[in-house]
Amino acid sequence: MAKVIIIGAGPAGVSASLYTVRAGIETLVLSNGGGALKKAERIENYYGFPQPVSGEELMQRGVEGARRLGVTFLEEEVVGIGFEDSLTVSTTAGRHAADAVLLATGTSRLAPPIPGLKDFEGRGVSYCAVCDAFFYRGRDVAVLGSGEYALHEAMELAAVARSVTILTNGQTPAAAFPESFTVVTGEIAAVEGGGMLGGVRLKDGTLIQTDGLFVAIGVAGSVALAKKIGALTEGTAISVDENMATNVPGLYAAGDCTGGLLQVSKAVYEGAKAGISIVKALRK
Repeated sequence: MAKVIIIGAGPAGVSASLYTVRAGIETLVLSNGGGALKKAERIENYYGFPQPVSGEELMQRGVEGARRLGVTFLEEEVVGIGFEDSLTVSTTAGRHAADAVLLATGTSRLAPPIPGLKDFEGRGVSYCAVCDAFFYRGRDVAVLGSGEYALHEAMELAAVARSVTILTNGQTPAAAFPESFTVVTGEIAAVEGGGMLGGVRLKDGTLIQTDGLFVAIGVAGSVALAKKIGALTEGTAISVDENMATNVPGLYAAGDCTGGLLQVSKAVYEGAKAGISIVKALRK
């Protein structure tokens, strides 16, 4: 049986799952807690609700309906997508193979407001270890983050870099970092350098010298995951065609992560369109 993995249990992901599961395709939805919808206190501009509904309730209703039809939901943090014999989704709990993957985790997290961080984007500051690790062979790098996503990025870099330093920016490490990594928990004051990144200055005045700084705050959003596998992006949006397909065969995206109107109605529409497109592609 064909299998689709949907990353994100919001309106786009759940909407797509309704179409794939009803077409007889094994459908797995991976999520890591709630998204933007779950934080909405009240929604009163969505079709079919005469009274305002909370985002959490709307989300729960969607998930319950999909479960009734046979969609499987797992709470696992996704850290990467790759190719083996088929598309493979890596999570903190293991790996899942699929014939098609839909990215529907919403918009990317904003970079932390650290002075100098944006100034060195493309000049030492990166948001994708898989994309840019090659450029830091035999050099000293640092990863900004404290969780499983940061650990995943650090492990990618460790294969080629001379040293890897974890900068938690005042946060308590939430992942078990190997002893080979230096973990610095001090708060960051600024990112410094000349034409290229030179280092990270802590608030206590300490300078952590590094050739590269990889931002891995929180969990990997759709855009970060798309970049890891080579999908085209534009700014903070994933580039898709009229079928919600990316340039990577078998990889689709829907919802806030494709840009445009950040509304539930738009996410539901794109999810439905992606689901139908996946069904057509897999039936071929």
